[in-house]
Amino acid sequence: MPTRAETNERAASLRALFEAQGAAVVEPPILQPADTLLDLYGEDIRARAYITSDALRGEQMLRPDFTVPVVQMHMAHGAEPARYTYAGEVFRRQEQDPERANEYVQVGYEVFDRTDPAAADAEVFALIAEALKGQPVTPITGDIGILMAAVSGLETTDDRKAALMRHIWRPSRFDALLNRFAGRTPVPETRAALLAGEVTTDAPHIGLRSGAEIDRRIAALRADAEAPPISAEQVARIETLLAVKGTLTDALVKLQTLAQDLPEIAEAVARLAARAAALAARDIPTDALPFAASYGRTSMEYYDGFVFGFQADAHPDWPEIATGGRYDALTRRLGNGAEIPAVGGVMRPGLMLELEADR
Repeated sequence: MPTRAETNERAASLRALFEAQGAAVVEPPILQPADTLLDLYGEDIRARAYITSDALRGEQMLRPDFTVPVVQMHMAHGAEPARYTYAGEVFRRQEQDPERANEYVQVGYEVFDRTDPAAADAEVFALIAEALKGQPVTPITGDIGILMAAVSGLETTDDRKAALMRHIWRPSRFDALLNRFAGRTPVPETRAALLAGEVTTDAPHIGLRSGAEIDRRIAALRADAEAPPISAEQVARIETLLAVKGTLTDALVKLQTLAQDLPEIAEAVARLAARAAALAARDIPTDALPFAASYGRTSMEYYDGFVFGFQADAHPDWPEIATGGRYDALTRRLGNGAEIPAVGGVMRPGLMLELEADR
């Protein structure tokens, strides 16, 4: 196990690599306002973060990552284009897997540049791949934006599409909703009774929802029950999309073929093609680079396009050594009306040192 001093030394060398690319060093505070992350991710974030209370500042959260505060800083004060780097501790609760570290050092590189998003994607990936050169790791890439485009194009209600969008990062919940909206699963008896008017709503209220909120929820459930099911053909196309995997070169051909029957994804697939060309221009062998359309769906919800990771070959149970992706929508959420294409990646120097100790 590397010492803290060894980890910090490696973190400093990685940060220097990004500084050499013109990145400005930033140091967001360890304590972050909790309301921003709660607004972005809902109450689910409480299961993954450490939250405390301050009499003057309200709820505060130990920094779960750097991306959100860096985006906030850039949207408030940054010039265009901009590149940032940072190194420091992040904190994640690990109640489901207590063997994993709940505090570790993260080093990152973030690019805010609207000139050529495909080139920026390739820049971030290539720099991190270079920093990991010689390490026994295997990369994987994906593109959340293609699935999002497919969901947006479904012939169903806006409420159903919004629900599927919310759960893209929760695959089991997404699949359950898709099956329900397609009429593949039976309506639970309790819901069927409620929809049939066999359940009254004049019982004493339990919980935080008001009577008006409960009535609106029941009305939404009834409206959903009256909507026609998503067609089997559309569901099959979503499932075909999620099953696409192979090398980036091969996957691109499969997705271009699928786009002929699913034109909603054509623009996103074109972005993937541009990214593949930009990666090839940086000597990344796209005919050997793994791609999976379903990759990245259990990461933080701000990724909405290119996603990537590097997994330790001999330790499939470890967290990924490096991860990253595109988060254009996050800049819109935090930009108070402004937005800019943005992509970044993070590395874990402590895990890099552990890998080296294995050899």
